Amino acid sequence: MSTSSTLPKRLFIISGEPSGDLHGANLVSAILEQEPRTEIQCWGGDKMAKAGARVVKHIDELAFMGFVEIIANLPQILRNFSLCKRQITDFNPDMVLFIYYPGFNLRMAKFISKLGIESAYYISPQIWAWKESRITKIKRYIDHVFVILPFEQKFYERHGVKAEFVGHPLLDEFAKDAPQDDNFYENHQLSDKPIISVLPGSRTQEIKKILPIISELPEAFPNHQIVVSKVAWQPLSLYQPAVDKGIKIVEGSTYTLISNSEAAVVTSGTATLETALLSTPQVVVYKANALSVLLARFLVKIKYISLVNLILDKPAITELIQKEANSINIIRELKSLLTGSENRQRVLQHYNELHQLLGGSGASKIVATRLLKILVKAKN
Repeated sequence: MSTSSTLPKRLFIISGEPSGDLHGANLVSAILEQEPRTEIQCWGGDKMAKAGARVVKHIDELAFMGFVEIIANLPQILRNFSLCKRQITDFNPDMVLFIYYPGFNLRMAKFISKLGIESAYYISPQIWAWKESRITKIKRYIDHVFVILPFEQKFYERHGVKAEFVGHPLLDEFAKDAPQDDNFYENHQLSDKPIISVLPGSRTQEIKKILPIISELPEAFPNHQIVVSKVAWQPLSLYQPAVDKGIKIVEGSTYTLISNSEAAVVTSGTATLETALLSTPQVVVYKANALSVLLARFLVKIKYISLVNLILDKPAITELIQKEANSINIIRELKSLLTGSENRQRVLQHYNELHQLLGGSGASKIVATRLLKILVKAKN
């Protein structure tokens, strides 16, 4: 893409979660590839920093899960709002880009609108699931909306919001030449037994609730090794209950771990989609504060908690929530997913459907191109 002296150089990105850091990093790379002079500050993580953005607030300080946990951390959240406002005012960007993180970002969008700064939302709020009233804020405060799920564009358009389906950015990640890890087992001191992986999420609360449940897996699957995926910013001590049961811990090689697994236990969220796109059969578990779940069931208007089932609009993979998320049920479901089972083949067929619905890669480049064109128009 040709550069221009009128091309704006300042973009502020707000992302508050690991998946946002991943997709934000791919977007930052695509923007800087097309226009290297762009100056990008962000709320993000190590991946966005490595891609070329200046991280002014790290995501490891932002992960609060559930209604009750958010209320408990409200003073810190309010301080974060004030900090973000100051950083944006000092940076004086030509555009603010929001990546998911809806509770925080929609409040910031109101502030940005008052400043007269152009705004865009990439990986927009899942208002089709709950808080449909947020559509009013999006119409009022957001200038451009980019959606990543096939049905979202029509949903927004029904509510009078112009949105563009750009494809799912996870496909960009998987389209890359994956780093070769020929010594994956050796590097992580794993045996040659087949792997059952556990992806307990990144938030402290969900990790604490999931790990005790999977403590019986080593005994139930003596011919397999149970391996937990650890996020870099969490201390190893948080995973000690799993280590004490002989469960292995792997850090920094999540995709390699998933792709080398015969089956997986996955907390709800983006990881369910990642696991599906890597063609590893999974059982989805969700266990949170009881009051948080009660409120969610009252407010949320969706049939499923996993992205896989939501996109396919059917129970393609098993979801175990709260009391159902116990070791007995998890063991039963995992056994039904092992090599040679009919259920495993059924799940893999559903994964093929998922690939077809999501289309091909290229979301990051599409959004980067759109943003740069918008910025040129805004300046001219």
